[in-house]
Amino acid sequence: MKNFIAYDLGTGGVKASLFNENGESLSDVFLSYDTIYPVEKFMEQRPMDWWVNVCKATKLLLAKTGFNPETIACAALSGHSLVAVPLDAEGRLLADQVPIWSDMRAEDQVSRFFDSLSYESWYATTGNGDPAECYTILKLMWMKEHQPERFSKVQKILGSKDFINYQFTGTMCTDPSYASGFGVFNLEKWDYEDRFFKAAEIDRRIFPEIRPSDSIIGYVTKKASEESGLLAGTPVACGAVDNTCMALGATGLSEGSAYTSLGSSSWIALTSQKPIIDMKTRPFVFAHVKKGFYTSAVSIFSAGNSNRWVRDQLCRDLSSDTDAYEIMNKMAESVPIGSNGILFNPSLAGGSPQEPSPYLSGSFAGLTLRNTREDMVRAAMEGVAMALRKTLDILSRSVTVSGNMLICGGGSKSPVWLRMFADIYNLPILKTNIDQNAASLGAAALAANACGAWNGYDRILDIHRPQSLLDPDKEATEKYEKLLEIFGAWTEDLAKLGKMMNHYQ
Repeated sequence: MKNFIAYDLGTGGVKASLFNENGESLSDVFLSYDTIYPVEKFMEQRPMDWWVNVCKATKLLLAKTGFNPETIACAALSGHSLVAVPLDAEGRLLADQVPIWSDMRAEDQVSRFFDSLSYESWYATTGNGDPAECYTILKLMWMKEHQPERFSKVQKILGSKDFINYQFTGTMCTDPSYASGFGVFNLEKWDYEDRFFKAAEIDRRIFPEIRPSDSIIGYVTKKASEESGLLAGTPVACGAVDNTCMALGATGLSEGSAYTSLGSSSWIALTSQKPIIDMKTRPFVFAHVKKGFYTSAVSIFSAGNSNRWVRDQLCRDLSSDTDAYEIMNKMAESVPIGSNGILFNPSLAGGSPQEPSPYLSGSFAGLTLRNTREDMVRAAMEGVAMALRKTLDILSRSVTVSGNMLICGGGSKSPVWLRMFADIYNLPILKTNIDQNAASLGAAALAANACGAWNGYDRILDIHRPQSLLDPDKEATEKYEKLLEIFGAWTEDLAKLGKMMNHYQ
């Protein structure tokens, strides 16, 4: 039986996972690395930290499982998006630290980029719905202006997973899904768009060649073998951006299939044959690994983070002998729908592009002297689900969600929260055995297809084994529909107040 190594290169660290030919996860190893914040709006990581930890995780994984490297048929990566790793003509790193997806340093370059370019046309073509300054092309404009000597030496830029692929194989390339986050990709043409390079005054030639996500791009070199523990000559697949890998691993294979990732932040992604473009709410879109399909997503910035804030600020006294979240779940379960009149807005990290304003902030409403901590705990959980339902409505205007809504991520461990999601989304909520392994499974599927062990991705549907399926309760849904109307109006007012407070400060 063939085995595959999948790497989930995330913002917080890398997870190396071993999968067999049936798509079963045999074991994994997670190693963290740092994000550096040199000044306000700068968020950087060290590419060599990624590589060093990929190598360490690989060796630990092989030692942990006792698998011979000869059994590894292929490796593939899922990587965090919107990164630009600069390399010179010799293929050497030009910067020890590079801006990651959340870096906002390029604010001043935005107006210049859109001097000769319509923002509406750019978004409609690229589906790049996050703040424009986050995208790779804007970061390169910043480098050209503020670090001209470094920029003059740039021969090629690579994304996060593409840099690791280069370390493994010596090949410089990317795939359509990662390229679609560069800010210069035409979703319809499935290729780079020349007019965006012209607007940025950046040479197209420094961007990597685009190859299929499930193609073999090269083989582990002798040097990489010594550093990583993989056998020299092991095939490496091109891989994909994290959003698309997760969509693939979360059964996002057909029109209308959707999942909710319920982590620190949270997003809902929907697979469709047309990108979901909405000029007002700006869903962000990535090319799918299957040509002709797209992953369109909407998000909120604080989901699990909000729950953690409630734990740390309102529930500090909870016994360390018992999981605080378990106690909080019991608290929430003891309170009726609507949290005895309390609403909570979870925008503790500001508003996403799909929400009324970036100045939106977290808040409780409706507190009275009769309310309890239990009410506030439930209100926070309901607030996250209602904020996500509001973003789901944006996607649903264009494509109907088909079947169940799969929920994965740390928050899916709470059956109480899953019940709220079923009733607030008014959709059947499915939790499966894959849970937080969706991105890794997606990368493993790319590896399996690249080396010919699989022929397509339908196996993923069988790999997911249901652990729970909750249908919406009609009476509860009717109550939440009324609350959602109030929640929406209150959120609009909060956004206006947040803008006033920001200007005041």
